[in-house]
Amino acid sequence: MVNKTILIVDDELRMRKLLRDFLAKENYSILEAEDGEEALKIFQENINEIHLILLDVMMPKLDGWSVLRQIRQTSEVPIIMLTARGEEQDELFGFELGVDEYISKPFSPKILVARVEAILKRTNQTKHEITEYAGIEIDKEGRTVKVEGKQIELSLREYELLTYLVDNENIALSRDKILNNVWNYDYYGDSRTIDSHIKKIRHKLGKKGKYIKTMRGIGYKFEIK
Repeated sequence: MVNKTILIVDDELRMRKLLRDFLAKENYSILEAEDGEEALKIFQENINEIHLILLDVMMPKLDGWSVLRQIRQTSEVPIIMLTARGEEQDELFGFELGVDEYISKPFSPKILVARVEAILKRTNQTKHEITEYAGIEIDKEGRTVKVEGKQIELSLREYELLTYLVDNENIALSRDKILNNVWNYDYYGDSRTIDSHIKKIRHKLGKKGKYIKTMRGIGYKFEIK
């Protein structure tokens, strides 16, 4: 599992230790704060490293709601609110402010860890993924491709073929393998259709088209050198 950092914010030392112990067993890195002001300070110092926040509601100096409001002004980091109260109105208030999950004390630490994992998995899947290959920028959510900052027009099949090649960078791909993965197994046409699509993609990529190498007797490979 990729190591991720979680900020635990709770004024009770016992609660922080309980959560830290359970999360550390799952290889999460842990930061801690005992009040709202400290939480904001730690968050700002580590804003690009924190992947999720466990935030208690009732705390000295600044309560959880105040911390939540300030964080949401600049960040969409996932936040799970922890509270001793289980009132429906409190939960609705939290969701309106941008809470991702709401857990009432007492709770099972194992269940909380499971919810943490589920939220991180969900946010990773929905993250706007843009990858860049030596001037070729692929936006997988928007299904767009830019070359040196300028968007190029690709058909759906051309887009799928290009992304398949770059996802398998430096791997020689046979025409049969490309057909099976891009055109799917139900395609029975001539494999030379790949050659015509490659030709069009290279033309549209301009100078960057050289990164699509022809592997004689095999197929194609995306390689940047």
